[in-house]
Amino acid sequence: MTEQSPKPLFDLTLTEEQQLMRDTVRKFAHSQLRAISRKADEAAAAPAEFYDKTLELGFNAVQIPEAFGGFGAARSPVSNLLLAEDLANGDMSLAIGALCTLSFINTVLDQGSSEQQAALLPRFTEDGFHPAAIALMEPGTRFDPAKLKTKAAKKGGSYVLSGDKTMVPFGKSVEQLLVIANVEGEGPAAFVLGGDHARISEQREAYMGLRPLALFRLKLDDVEVPASARLGGDKPFDLQRLVDLSRIGTAALAVGVGQAVLDYVKAYCTERVAFGEPIAHRQAVAFMIADIAIELDGMRLLAYRAAARAEQGLPFHREAYLARLQAADKGMKIGTDGVQLLGGHGFIREHMVELWYRNLRAIGLLEGFVAV
Repeated sequence: MTEQSPKPLFDLTLTEEQQLMRDTVRKFAHSQLRAISRKADEAAAAPAEFYDKTLELGFNAVQIPEAFGGFGAARSPVSNLLLAEDLANGDMSLAIGALCTLSFINTVLDQGSSEQQAALLPRFTEDGFHPAAIALMEPGTRFDPAKLKTKAAKKGGSYVLSGDKTMVPFGKSVEQLLVIANVEGEGPAAFVLGGDHARISEQREAYMGLRPLALFRLKLDDVEVPASARLGGDKPFDLQRLVDLSRIGTAALAVGVGQAVLDYVKAYCTERVAFGEPIAHRQAVAFMIADIAIELDGMRLLAYRAAARAEQGLPFHREAYLARLQAADKGMKIGTDGVQLLGGHGFIREHMVELWYRNLRAIGLLEGFVAV
């Protein structure tokens, strides 16, 4: 009897489908996102046709069941993480905008009833970009998803929503908006409603980063929705799952941008000559680049581990928390060091590192944006 070799404890080998997807998305990220990143940042808006172009990748329809017009692939947090990482390598703001609808779809697949899935998902397999978003975050110095101030009060066969939401992608222009609110005596719940609701007002918010992504503050003034709008019906909404999946997605975004910084500074410091030799030959510079590579690998491994556990149906709350914590801390350091390595050039807009630095500042703030 031959002895079988033990299985590897941690295998990062991609499937053939995942590798094909990565090759396609990376090409798209550099030809479509990176090419327009600077202009979009200066204009504080994505080009009008950009989001329609993202439909060429087909990622919104991949996990939607065939009965609803999708491709019917298995739900895969790992594949979604790879998608977020590679798109963010092109531009993080545009990546978030492109992935907001997928986050909505994933949440409906995870926690919506079969009737809600049949009613909501077919729309996202049709031609054209159909924006959807999750309204989780609320104004305040430190947002805690466990302490939501937005309320949902029962009123006969309906619910009345009231409160403020912040950093909502696309604002009232979304076709579907998933509002997370507290139901008194029950806890958090999610409600699906059209973004153009008459009793929702909006105000565009401006930030130092994520400039091409239209982010809005929404005020819900006694917005009444039918009981059928409550995602999952009477089944408790698993807010922690949504938060954990979005933290994995946020970590993936940081990894994608961090890789862009590393690639850029390696090339710059190799080509930049001072005192007769490339500055990469100087020990302090080489060590700083090495530190970026080390921290980036740590961020990537934590994010991949969390996504792998989520895909296997294992507990992943701790792993998601650590991945996001590491991404917020080390992602900011990578952005700072990237600017520092360019010296005075790091402060001017001719080079992309200052844009990536500004976007990486948002990693520690985002909750509920890209749920893988």
